[in-house]
Amino acid sequence: MKKNKDLQKIIIDTDPGHDDVLAMMLLVKSKRADIMSITTVAGNSTIQNVTRNAAFTLGLLKKRDISIFSGKARPLKRKLIAAVVHGKSGLDGADTSRTKFELTGDAHRKIIELVRENPYQVTILTLGPLSNIARAFMADPELPSLVKKIIIMGGAINVCGNKNRVAEFNMSVDPEAADVVFKSSVKKIVIPIDICNDIPLFLSDFNKLEGSKLHKPIMSMMKHFISGIKKYEGTKGALVYDVVAAYYLLNPKAFTIEPMDVVIETKGEYTFGMTVAEKRISVKKNINAYVGLQLNRKNFVEDFIKILK
Repeated sequence: MKKNKDLQKIIIDTDPGHDDVLAMMLLVKSKRADIMSITTVAGNSTIQNVTRNAAFTLGLLKKRDISIFSGKARPLKRKLIAAVVHGKSGLDGADTSRTKFELTGDAHRKIIELVRENPYQVTILTLGPLSNIARAFMADPELPSLVKKIIIMGGAINVCGNKNRVAEFNMSVDPEAADVVFKSSVKKIVIPIDICNDIPLFLSDFNKLEGSKLHKPIMSMMKHFISGIKKYEGTKGALVYDVVAAYYLLNPKAFTIEPMDVVIETKGEYTFGMTVAEKRISVKKNINAYVGLQLNRKNFVEDFIKILK
């Protein structure tokens, strides 16, 4: 199948994860992005599980022509502390046991290759810890200047964390990697959990997909996901963090974006992974990120259902 040259070129760096899977589905079904590759990163679950889950998702979408390259088994300097809300497989509610996948261990090299082949054209959507991106930037210091932009799902700006008291999960899993990326020159669009907390999706929303081939598998996965979210985070609906970040690619004008000066805490005993925004009025700010703060839930949900159905 020939690819539309007008489509935006993207790499999806992800750790599937229920919400990661929905984000992948949204972008594939939208047919509005040239997905050059999926790169997997240890985060929500082990690199084996998340790579298997990525392959399962592409199989479900009948998009086996999209390549998958896996990253390393652990963050830059820390042991992997996986999420609990997604269950043992990282995608409870889906039978991935027969899914074939390959661990390549070279995701960061693939990112370098694709960006080098398409300078200033590639947008990277990061849905997990920033380990692969940091490794790519460290291996090729010129790379940040060659990436069009990075859309980062991560961080907690004005709300409490969902991993420790102040840090969002993706940032806390590999704060050293996040530090590398936030200190780099690449243009960064940050979609923090602040937005996502305000737009949960419920089973009644997913049930609107009835008639779609994706309805049954999504309902099965979301029942488990919502159960995990309720148990560990106390929220009744599915917090679809990664879908919101993916939606930015499709409808950036729907977001209220604010330029910010953001640094990552790497050394704090209780605050590692915190995205620390400079909020003092009197201080000159070093703007290094553009942070999403608002999104209309009604429009988002309507578009999500329309595209997936």
